[in-house]
Amino acid sequence: MAKKRWISETLFEDRGFRIAFEAERVLHEARTPHQHLVLFRHRYFGKILMLDGATQVTTRDEFIYHEMMSHVALFAHGKAREVLVVGGGDCGIARQVLKHKSVRRLTQVEIDRSVVEFSRRHFAEFTGPVFADARFDLIIDDGMDFVTRTDRRFDVIIVDSTDPQGPGAVLFTRKFYAGCKRCLARGGVLVTQNGVPFFQPQELTTSMRHFRSLFDDAACFVAAIPTYVGGHMAMGWATDQVRLRHVDATTVARRYRDAGRFETRYWTPQVHCAAFALPRFIADAIAPRRRPARQS
Repeated sequence: MAKKRWISETLFEDRGFRIAFEAERVLHEARTPHQHLVLFRHRYFGKILMLDGATQVTTRDEFIYHEMMSHVALFAHGKAREVLVVGGGDCGIARQVLKHKSVRRLTQVEIDRSVVEFSRRHFAEFTGPVFADARFDLIIDDGMDFVTRTDRRFDVIIVDSTDPQGPGAVLFTRKFYAGCKRCLARGGVLVTQNGVPFFQPQELTTSMRHFRSLFDDAACFVAAIPTYVGGHMAMGWATDQVRLRHVDATTVARRYRDAGRFETRYWTPQVHCAAFALPRFIADAIAPRRRPARQS
């Protein structure tokens, strides 16, 4: 009898634990110039993709992350025409963004061509509709380099990054966020992947500190994604239009109707608004620190 292979997520080894998945079958494993990649089939979560020991996507629960990273920003903005996705080589974000009829062009900047080619082979349910859409523009480039030199401007920028390790580390720096601000159109919104605050508070608080130094409104919203262990997943939010975070559910619902009421499995107008209501420990973690009063 062949020995079962258990594949571990090692993201939280510094916390003293691992999460392991029993692989029914390894579908692909390789070391690219940028990262170690493994795709395997699990009896409950379906296909699971890991990069450098961190779960990136499963076909069982991907809809939660991809819907929330996409629809919250686009429906809050209300009239996004130009959208930039940094990372997101599996094209799950792109698939959701292109459901919005208002989007004229979606530009995706991915550093690792092999991830995109891999996804076209193994995640055709994501990539098929995306590559068939004339509005999709794929650029193989470093995200940092792109945002610091492009002369284009975007209504929404979505950073679908790995955790701040390896090639993804630069996407959590002030320099990168400043580059994003530089190429945001007036009234634009930046949304970022900011980890699980229960285990990774510094990932979120560092981004919030950078956001506050650059934008008028710095916040986050949350979603519960089963395979992102630790409870709430945080999505960073930065814009100079403070009102966008406070768009009411009635307005969001109207925009959803105008967009054609495409199918969603997690996002709703009510969830959209409620996602900004943070648990106390997250709200406290990202609250601006007051300077102590000067002693007379």
